[in-house]
Amino acid sequence: MSDKSGFRFEKLDVWQKSMEWVDKIYHVTANFPADEKFGLISQLKRSSLSVASNIAEGSGRSSAKDFARFIEIAYGSLMEAICQCTIAKRQGFLSADDFQYIYIKTEEIAKMLSGLRAYLHKTKKRETTR
Repeated sequence: MSDKSGFRFEKLDVWQKSMEWVDKIYHVTANFPADEKFGLISQLKRSSLSVASNIAEGSGRSSAKDFARFIEIAYGSLMEAICQCTIAKRQGFLSADDFQYIYIKTEEIAKMLSGLRAYLHKTKKRETTR
């Protein structure tokens, strides 16, 4: 599972980008109102953490089919997080600049997850025909 250069998921560009994205989410939520600690802050941190976590967990699965399922979960969490960012922007907790940055990064990660999912589906088909 691991070699001298780290775990398999650490080599994935999509995981690395999702980690940078999580860092940004944590940075911006530090400025949200304190009364959102158990509401929007908690929800947004949880959904953003889920993206990177599901990529990592899926990479440790034994089949492409299992990995693809975790990528689908990561994608869903990504969509949940951007919805929550939209709410934060509408409530005035998130600046237009921060929202734009997060939105652009979300689009990049979404495309990468979709590409990885498509690749895994092709791999899954090869696994089942053997």
